[in-house]
Amino acid sequence: MKRAETLWSQSAAPDPQMMAYTVADDREVDRRLIRWDIIGSLGHVAGLAKSRVITTAQHSRLRRALRHALVAADAGELRIGAEHEDVHSAVELWLTRHANGVGEVVHTGRSRNDQVATDLRLYLKDETLRLHGGMLDLAGVLVAFAAANRRAVWPGYTHQRAAMPSSAGLWASAFAAGLVDAADAIAGFWPRLDRSPLGGAAGYGVPLPLDRTAAARALGFGGIDEPVTLTQNGRGQLEAAILFWCIEAAHHCAKLAADVMLFSSSEFGWLTLPRTLATGSSIMPHKRNPDLFELTRARAAALEGDFAALLAVRGRLTSGYHRDFQFLKAPLFRGLDRTREMLGMLTTAVPQLGVDAERGLNAVQGESLATDAVMARVADGVPFRQAYREAAERLKHGEAIPRRSAAAIISARAGAGNMGNLPIAALRQGIARGRRWGKAQQRQLDRAITALVRGGGR
Repeated sequence: MKRAETLWSQSAAPDPQMMAYTVADDREVDRRLIRWDIIGSLGHVAGLAKSRVITTAQHSRLRRALRHALVAADAGELRIGAEHEDVHSAVELWLTRHANGVGEVVHTGRSRNDQVATDLRLYLKDETLRLHGGMLDLAGVLVAFAAANRRAVWPGYTHQRAAMPSSAGLWASAFAAGLVDAADAIAGFWPRLDRSPLGGAAGYGVPLPLDRTAAARALGFGGIDEPVTLTQNGRGQLEAAILFWCIEAAHHCAKLAADVMLFSSSEFGWLTLPRTLATGSSIMPHKRNPDLFELTRARAAALEGDFAALLAVRGRLTSGYHRDFQFLKAPLFRGLDRTREMLGMLTTAVPQLGVDAERGLNAVQGESLATDAVMARVADGVPFRQAYREAAERLKHGEAIPRRSAAAIISARAGAGNMGNLPIAALRQGIARGRRWGKAQQRQLDRAITALVRGGGR
């Protein structure tokens, strides 16, 4: 195994065991950041040129070399190997070998501390916009499911006991609304994510006249971290906010999955699971197992573990940079991956779910209509509490509650947001509004990257 080349030096060669211990799995974890490290460097050198810390000629050479590096990275020719300590050393050493003199200049006015923070924010802007879109995609298929099945009634539950009539439409629209709310919660952390850390260096700035705003604009950021000490003091907080956002969506996914498993079981049966979405048993030929929904529930639980790991790393540290921050990336990336997988799988699965409307209607007859019987008496002018006691007495003596059709059950619930008045249009408007916001942010990021890669920055 090659000895790792570092961006730092000391009089004696570092102990190999120590290097292996400190590098750990950084090479593997950093692979998804290599493109963003190069793009971040393009923004950094644009800022250096604007600040006149480097000459126009140096900027041109740096820009050309970094563009070649990006092509090489996309082609798999520039990659993090055993000889590298991390993504930053891989990129800088590639520049040093392939563009004479450029690698010696690119790190001017920068530390790996503000460099990795910039890489992460660029990556997270792109990734959270994709997750935001994924939440809205799942909300969209749930709205379609709700609209298609708005007349299919089934029991609603309290205390895990049949309570009052609900419907497939009411059930699905609740998850759609929850996911729209979750997607909209991106606004809680986006302003922090949209600030550039560049120029903060190791956490205390640098004695150079850096135009930090120029570098931020070049990368499509809306502003900069101020004071410069904020970036390192905030490491882990932004990551935690993003994972908590993921958990909010994941909890909707997990509850949806748990319901599907229960409602599609033979004992319930008002949802049906197609064979294409079920697995089988190696010993029981009749089994159709809802593995994808069980694993959705498990992924949501594992995501909470990722969040806890991240909090444990960043908590109780003094201010400034700590190497502990290295352990923030793995749980962050795992959590993002799990969230993306859940959203994508359920977006595929929900439109394939079937509804057995007859079985659902049969399940709401009897005691589930007790409140309907009470309200029918109220409509005739009987005080509510008296009607309640009368219905309770009839149930006590085994008196049957008359059957009601699905249409009668639904039409009696015409209030806003009830099963007879689902907010389908409002939900679609909320999804459309969220998509417009997400597309606007993605365009801003894409324009900045395109300008850096093709046009030399702005």
